[in-house]
Amino acid sequence: MKLGFKKTLTELIRNEDGGSSVKISFLGILGLLFIGLKLGGVIAWSWWWVLLPLYGPFAIVLGIILLGLFGFGVGVGILGMSNSFRR
Repeated sequence: MKLGFKKTLTELIRNEDGGSSVKISFLGILGLLFIGLKLGGVIAWSWWWVLLPLYGPFAIVLGIILLGLFGFGVGVGILGMSNSFRR
């Protein structure tokens, strides 16, 4: 199978030692498995649950960032309130 720029798929995934390999995470494999089971009619889950292994890590990181920003905002608010009482 030829891709653009005159490189084959094997050339794109070749290692330094000349071998080729494709790395996929556990959550990626789990996501593909759930998609296959859903399309095969084996499970009747919502697509939100089926795709959770694919978007779940992003949602967790985003949640941690938002909690950190919220905590920072609360901390700044408390410090600002305490400074206003000192005046």
